[in-house]
Amino acid sequence: MSSHQRSLSQAAPSEKSYFEQQREALIGEIAMSFEQVLANINKLNRSLEAVTTVGNEFSSVEALWSQFENVMAKDPEENQPNEGDRGEGEEDEHKNNAEHEARS
Repeated sequence: MSSHQRSLSQAAPSEKSYFEQQREALIGEIAMSFEQVLANINKLNRSLEAVTTVGNEFSSVEALWSQFENVMAKDPEENQPNEGDRGEGEEDEHKNNAEHEARS
């Protein structure tokens, strides 16, 4: 009987159980999936780098438009003397703000 057990123990390492076969198949699939994920992450990284590069190319254009916006945003009436109507409107607005704060 001991010779029978020896033959079984020697045969066991070469033959794998169903569980071990399925485990190896699943590990192989997981490894392939990880490789695909890594490839997709690398592709995404290259795309993000390209987007950043294109965005950096427009920094001078953005600076020019910001400067234009700042020039256009200046009130042309700042340098002119205040008109009577405008002063009254500001006083009314100040009164409305004070009333609103008093109610709060």
